[in-house]
Amino acid sequence: MGIVPVKTPTLIKKILPDYVWEFSTSEKILYLTFDDGPTPEITKWTLDILKQFEAKATFFCIGNNIQKHPGIFHSILNDGHRIGNHSNTHLKGWKTSVENYISDVHEAQKIIISELNKSDTTSQKLNSSLLFRPPYGQIKPSQGKALKTLGYTVVTWNILSFDWDKETHPETCYNNVISKSKPGSIIVFHDSVKASKSLMYALPKVLEYFSEKGFRFETLPI
Repeated sequence: MGIVPVKTPTLIKKILPDYVWEFSTSEKILYLTFDDGPTPEITKWTLDILKQFEAKATFFCIGNNIQKHPGIFHSILNDGHRIGNHSNTHLKGWKTSVENYISDVHEAQKIIISELNKSDTTSQKLNSSLLFRPPYGQIKPSQGKALKTLGYTVVTWNILSFDWDKETHPETCYNNVISKSKPGSIIVFHDSVKASKSLMYALPKVLEYFSEKGFRFETLPI
């Protein structure tokens, strides 16, 4: 596909050079990602909107939420989306020891694998690689190194919608995405209660805006 990870030269990305922030491609492709689910009603709404635009995405799920809502988790799989690990209890990495952090991620991965084993082979193959996104974007270099040793790819982003931020107007969330995204961008939304107002305003408009410009939305190609 001619798509390779980009290492954008900002300070934080220099400090954490092994993480995936965006992709380099000449194709009109964007990578939507959703953190913090699965969440009743909100994740289902998200899936319905994505389906309307024939868009695929990657969902970074919290292990505890998968356990509470396995049916919603399988709806994500059945619609052909990818799954990533977002920890088991949404830990803040900067305040957590490496040992406890890795243990929490591992617990979430066990839940993910258990549910994947109940799904069809297509879903299992699509989700065979270990993707991890740190909650709050907080991860110590030592934690990242430990995860990489265990075979995880740490996925960050280059576009934040700020849909979770109560001080950010939904229209601003929309503008955050359309004004800064370019081919290969990794965009962050949240399928959570906290983000739902801005998500439900901005996501359909983002999908419509870029679809009209000939973009397509795909799962992460790693």
